[in-house]
Amino acid sequence: MKAVSIEDGDEHLFWDHVNPDPLDYYFFIVDLKQRREQTKVFLALEGDTIEGLALLYSDYIVQLRGSRKAVEMLLEQVTLDKAEIQCPLGCQDIVLRRYRALSMAEMILMQLRRGEENIQIKHEITRLTPEDAEEIAAILKEVDPVWWGDVQAEKFKQSMETAVVLGMRQEGKIACVGSTRLVDFASNIGIIATRKEYRNRGYATSVTSALTKEILKTSTAIIHVLSHNAPAIKVYSRVGFKPHKRYVFIKGEKITT
Repeated sequence: MKAVSIEDGDEHLFWDHVNPDPLDYYFFIVDLKQRREQTKVFLALEGDTIEGLALLYSDYIVQLRGSRKAVEMLLEQVTLDKAEIQCPLGCQDIVLRRYRALSMAEMILMQLRRGEENIQIKHEITRLTPEDAEEIAAILKEVDPVWWGDVQAEKFKQSMETAVVLGMRQEGKIACVGSTRLVDFASNIGIIATRKEYRNRGYATSVTSALTKEILKTSTAIIHVLSHNAPAIKVYSRVGFKPHKRYVFIKGEKITT
């Protein structure tokens, strides 16, 4: 088995491999198509057969797929001091030999195809704008400081120029926010966040429904959720999302010897 970059002429093998299950390889496809200059993809090859793939995006995000042997080989291509790593279930021990976990959790990829939705918009939804970025960033840090603690208002403001960001206002402030970027084959809902004082009122269900309704006009809807986040899974399931794949997510620092 050998590890090769798709830049070396094996890109056709990559597309043949990922197209049968584009949801599993969602970030591989989107990052390669939309942000190629920030993206590296490596293949673990046994002859012409792909045994695994690695995505390195923007010098901090790493996506790993494939067998244990392939994951171990591909991880050798990762030289980052700090990284957010997603790997197959059962491969976390391989990652932990090289990276000290600052946080680790199981993640579920959920999907919803047109015709399977249960849209429930029971509250007034509004389109949020870049002028709301500072308030949104504060909400994200409050809701989950581990996951969103590094979010910066100015950077989030720039990202809103290409995103659909919806929310609900109560008492003059944003109570719940959600966002997605529309992609032709599948669109990922990257954010659903509700201020603590406004939870258990159905706001997240309405925002998730509104985003899903927009996505299903053109593609499949997907969302990633931590497996221990039972309230979020309940909301997404209510709208019609179903589990598709499971991974391990590790935010880590490279172990130096």
